[in-house]
Amino acid sequence: MTNSSEYPLPSCVVFDCDGVLVDAVSSWRTLHDHFGTENSQNLQRFIRGEITDVEFMRLDIRLWKEVQDPIYRDELFRAYSGVKLMEGARDVVDELQQKGVFVAIVSAGVDLFVSSIAGMLKVDDWIANGFEFNDDDTLSDEGVCRLHATGKGAIIERLLEMNDLDASGCVSVGDSEMDLSMQVEGSRFIGFNPSRQSSTEAFEQANVPIVLGRDLAAIRPYLGLNESSERN
Repeated sequence: MTNSSEYPLPSCVVFDCDGVLVDAVSSWRTLHDHFGTENSQNLQRFIRGEITDVEFMRLDIRLWKEVQDPIYRDELFRAYSGVKLMEGARDVVDELQQKGVFVAIVSAGVDLFVSSIAGMLKVDDWIANGFEFNDDDTLSDEGVCRLHATGKGAIIERLLEMNDLDASGCVSVGDSEMDLSMQVEGSRFIGFNPSRQSSTEAFEQANVPIVLGRDLAAIRPYLGLNESSERN
């Protein structure tokens, strides 16, 4: 059993969103489910580095538009209406903030969705990829790439610098092998509920803590939080 005394309270915690703060593997996957499309082949190509983030987003949008065109912004919002916060997410974020910890979301997910989660949890900062819309509020053919899924470290380094925070006090939490890029030099990383077998294997190879299950409260000991603290 991990004791919270083994780990100091961080000054900054950076969460991935999909599969970590929310109980959905991917905000992109949610849209595929909504439109009845399948992108597993393109996902594997992306994970292998055969296509870029921009190309991956363009292919996803093309699949949806083959089913329905035009697609209005409101419909994308509705697609996310059933997605819920991960159990324990609100309590963990609330307690961190009560203790003065800077909390941010760095996600390669969809900005429409991530922004709503950021607002719900009242995090200090967030960034995500997303969409471009035409003048009539219909979805364009291109996505907006603000960060690369395998290059989150550059974003976190900038975030630390902007807020005068040191990497040694930073802990990142992610669910996939691509999230390992969040572990900037001097910082720590927690692998939460790995999304794929390849993610589990990557976390094991990186020798980072792996927390299984769908309750974010299970990461508390690795954040220096008392495991038995009462939840609100």
